[in-house]
Amino acid sequence: MQFPYRSEFEHEEPYGAPQLAVDVRLNTNENPYPPSALVREAMERAAGEALRDLNRYPDRDFAELRKKISAYLAQESGVAPSPNQIWAANGSNEIMAQLLTAFAGPGRKVMTFVPSYSMYSEYARNTFSQFVAGARGDDFRLDLARAQADIERERPAIIFLASPNNPTGTALDFQELRAILHIAAQVEPQGAPGARSLVVVDEAYAEFRREGVPSALELLEEYPHLVVTRTMSKAFAAAGLRLGYAVADPRLIVQLNVVRLPYHLSSLTQAVACAALDHAADLQANVAQLRADRDALVDELRNRGFEVLQSDANFICFGRFSDRHREWERVLAQGVLIRETGPAEFLRVTVGTTPENRAFLDALGYRC
Repeated sequence: MQFPYRSEFEHEEPYGAPQLAVDVRLNTNENPYPPSALVREAMERAAGEALRDLNRYPDRDFAELRKKISAYLAQESGVAPSPNQIWAANGSNEIMAQLLTAFAGPGRKVMTFVPSYSMYSEYARNTFSQFVAGARGDDFRLDLARAQADIERERPAIIFLASPNNPTGTALDFQELRAILHIAAQVEPQGAPGARSLVVVDEAYAEFRREGVPSALELLEEYPHLVVTRTMSKAFAAAGLRLGYAVADPRLIVQLNVVRLPYHLSSLTQAVACAALDHAADLQANVAQLRADRDALVDELRNRGFEVLQSDANFICFGRFSDRHREWERVLAQGVLIRETGPAEFLRVTVGTTPENRAFLDALGYRC
């Protein structure tokens, strides 16, 4: 029996990093430090309360969660969005899929500048949107002249910019972001007469940025076509929770409400996320340590003769390798799993605990 598969999926593989049984896993940019006992107890209490009403549907507007996200962002970035500017879903992945469902689709284009997060093209594919990959410069940063030409030629409905960028770890320069926002504000997207291109800044790793590096949240009031997405998977050490959120103009949030699935955010997810936000300082106590360990790891890799891209994330992109797959296999053979992704001659490693970082360096050795 034949099934009515969509033809564009015929040779596609599902997204996902290798899941292998090794001693040290540094390939998926997870926070290596689990929540403390204090935070786990708070989460358990919150989940227990939610279980009492498990026979009822969750608050579809997640009002309490919105308030707590706003309070957290005010502390973290100095920007306190109103609750009607906030949207949440099952990971920032779901938010991006909802954005494309609401604002892209057949006859419209989605653009990013590669190398960047590989899921952007899959969001486009799944929503019948045309994906366009612009190129970055030789240093993997944005080439503004080239980017402007690409945007004006392709007229995308949505432009994705990851900052810090995955897999390179580089943060957007604020003037670069302003320039892209200005360009997008002048472009009428193909298939959307009278509209302007949306710019989605993916800040999944924002909390790991270095001192003095601003968040795109600071530009929301000035640019209504800007959307900023974040996640609790990284800095909050809650990858298993699957909670992401977006901040944008309330008119954009209304459209996300239209395309969401009914009661898409469970009571348990909302309750545990609220408890985590109540203990943000405790959960992020390890963020400063990871920043320091990242910078030390960058210095060590450079001392060993590797080319290392400057990182504002919790991972490092390093190289260059004539055969990166062979190098990946060599490190894996010593019980350390890193990621073969990004620019062709580079590998990516997540910053782990001190013993994990040492195991990685021991397995890697010195560049010949």
